[in-house]
Amino acid sequence: MKKPDWLRVKLPIGHNYRHVRGLVDKNKLHTICESGNCPNMGECWGEGTSTFMILGNICTRSCGFCAVATGRPEAVDWDEPQRVAEAIHLMKVKHAVITSVDRDELEDGGSVIWANTVRAVRTLNPETTLETLIPDFKGEWENLARIIEVAPEVVSHNLETVERLTKQVRIQAKYHRSLEVIRRLKDGGMRTKSGIMLGLGETKEEVLQSMQNLVENGCDVLTLGQYLQPTPKHLRVQRFVHPDEFMEYKDAGYNMGFDYVESGPLVRSSYHSERHVIAGEGRRLWEESRNGQ
Repeated sequence: MKKPDWLRVKLPIGHNYRHVRGLVDKNKLHTICESGNCPNMGECWGEGTSTFMILGNICTRSCGFCAVATGRPEAVDWDEPQRVAEAIHLMKVKHAVITSVDRDELEDGGSVIWANTVRAVRTLNPETTLETLIPDFKGEWENLARIIEVAPEVVSHNLETVERLTKQVRIQAKYHRSLEVIRRLKDGGMRTKSGIMLGLGETKEEVLQSMQNLVENGCDVLTLGQYLQPTPKHLRVQRFVHPDEFMEYKDAGYNMGFDYVESGPLVRSSYHSERHVIAGEGRRLWEESRNGQ
C-alpha cells in the first residue's frame, strides 16, 4: 500500500543526531529507535533524546509486527546498566526512556537487570526522570514487583492491539495478562502507560473497547499510532488511519478518563514521553484546545 502524505518523516541529519549516534556506538548500546525502525528517530535524535533497549537486541518472542530480531539471546551483560547510566549522563538527558527485549529464557525475565539499570541511572543522574517500557514477564509477578520496588516515574506496558487480533499480532502474549500488568502496576502506586497500534484490521468499536479496558485497569497515559510494516515478512498494513480518526480517539480517550493521550499517525510509545510524567498536563492542554484557548 502506498503511504499517504501524512506519514512522511524527516531524514536524520544535524549535529545532535551525529552526537547521539556517536554515543550509542561508543558505549555499545542498543536502541529501540534503530532496532524497531522508528519513523521518529531523526526528530528525537536531533533533539538529543533516545530510547535505550537493554538486555541485548535479540528477543525470545516473534511478534508479527516487530522489527527486533528473534532468536537465542546472548548472555546477560551485567555491565550494561552502568553503560546506559553513563550515556544518559553524557547526553545530559532530563527524561530517559528505557525498554527491553523479552528474555523469557531467564528465570527472572531480566527483571534484575531492569532494577539495576534504574538504580544506576538514578545514582549518576539524580535529576533525570525515567520511563520504563517493560514486558509482561510471562505473568510471573515477583519479577514485576522488582520494577515497582525501584519506582520509575512512569511504567509502560503496551497492549499493542485489540483482543481479537492479539494471538495474530503478539503470538506469545495474552490480552488480559497485559491488562493485569497495568492493574498491578497501578495498585503498586505507579503512573501507568500503554500503547495501541492501528491499521492491523481492527474496527473502531474494538479500539474503543480496548481503550475502555485499559482505563478501567488504571492506565493513566495512552499512545495511539499507525502500524507500519517493517519488512515484507511482517504483518501487512490493512489500512492507513486518517489523522482525523486519530483525533476522534484522542477526544474519546480524555472523555473516558485517561490523564494523557498521544494520538496520531507517527506517534510511538516513547514519542514526547517527557510530557507524560506530569499528572494532569495532557488533560489541561486538551481542555484548553477544546475551549479555543
